[in-house]
Amino acid sequence: MGDREGIFAGNDPFAIAKTWLAEAEGTEINDPNAIALSTVDAHGLPNARMVLLKEIEGQDAASGGAFVFYTNYESRKAQELDHAGKAAFVMHWKSLRRQIRVRGLVSREDGPQADEYYASRSLKSRLGAWASRQSQPLDSRATLMAEVAKITALKGPNPKRPPFWGGFRILPLEIEFWADGAFRLHDRFRWERCDATSDWSVQRLNP
Repeated sequence: MGDREGIFAGNDPFAIAKTWLAEAEGTEINDPNAIALSTVDAHGLPNARMVLLKEIEGQDAASGGAFVFYTNYESRKAQELDHAGKAAFVMHWKSLRRQIRVRGLVSREDGPQADEYYASRSLKSRLGAWASRQSQPLDSRATLMAEVAKITALKGPNPKRPPFWGGFRILPLEIEFWADGAFRLHDRFRWERCDATSDWSVQRLNP
């Protein structure tokens, strides 16, 4: 495990990630759980956008440990995730001067866990998920708001999760923890494994 200590110490990268995120929740002004998610389309052209990470599953979970977020399955990001089956993201905290980079395999979470998360959202967010045809052309905001009003009348105060909306689970094969260092001599540790059942190997990287 090399000379890892302090904020890098431990044998479970998911536990380290959870600790860093918890610290960021007390220092970041907005959305400490924001991640820059990267995908590629059918032609290999990359795409990136910000999404909100909703859960870090520990390596004792059935998935073998994963990072979970939710979106519209008809969106461009979802189509690219389904096609490639792989993704990467970076989570950066300016206040802490730290970041986490992840690369791994992707699968859908569209069962009871997705239902539970959807039910926990505000009513307006749940109705918005029904109304938005995410990534599709929109002629005006008025059209969108009219669709929201229509859905509100149709679905009522307790709408069920749309069949086209749910989660994605990123099973990491690589996790890199980075912390700012003096004179740009940063600390970097990369965790790697072959699959969800393999042991992790950890290596310090040059800045």
